[in-house]
Amino acid sequence: MQTDPTPLDERLQRMVNLKVPGIDIMHGELKMRMLEAEAELTEAQRIEEENDYSDAMESMERKYWEGYYDALVLCYGLTYDISFAEGIIKENEKDGH
Repeated sequence: MQTDPTPLDERLQRMVNLKVPGIDIMHGELKMRMLEAEAELTEAQRIEEENDYSDAMESMERKYWEGYYDALVLCYGLTYDISFAEGIIKENEKDGH
């Protein structure tokens, strides 16, 4: 089954057009989304605490933002790991290894 790719946001497409490496685009996008998710998580925690943890829906909201934030952090870390691994390969190639 073939699916059409989701069109990129204009900002991301512009970076692709400028030949910014994909890993760098991902790194920046993940960082921005992490900051947004962290703000949402902080707000969800504040609301939950303000209401003495009495509303299950508020707890679900907090759990959602915790999970989303954790997933972004994991992916963000992978961008570093991949970049460093690629850098080592490039250095080894320069040194003839």
